[in-house]
Amino acid sequence: MSEYPRELSMRTILLPRDTNAGGSIFGGVILSHIDLAAAVPAKKLAPSKRFVTVAMEKVEFLEPVFVGDLVSFYTQIVEIGTSSLKVHVDVIVERRDRPGTEIEVTSAFVTYVAVGTDRRPIPIL
Repeated sequence: MSEYPRELSMRTILLPRDTNAGGSIFGGVILSHIDLAAAVPAKKLAPSKRFVTVAMEKVEFLEPVFVGDLVSFYTQIVEIGTSSLKVHVDVIVERRDRPGTEIEVTSAFVTYVAVGTDRRPIPIL
């Protein structure tokens, strides 16, 4: 288990502009939010560093997200290397028509690399 805590990094309600033809939220919108949420613990760990996303692993959508659902992104740092770190993200929704009921939508591992002004890897710590 990681020595870093799992924490709420982001919470949002998505809008009709984010829907696909089937009436659910585009997967790409969720992926974008996963990337943003995973950046939160990276910036907390090393606030002065610039991070770039290099990988997003194993994203499988288990349930759809609908307009009006409350979407929460929980993150935890699971690995720190010299210039990279890996963050696990859990995406949980509370349906607008079923308050208090949480449903796991997906999870992912996001890997970031700290880079300097020349865009080359630099040590995180």
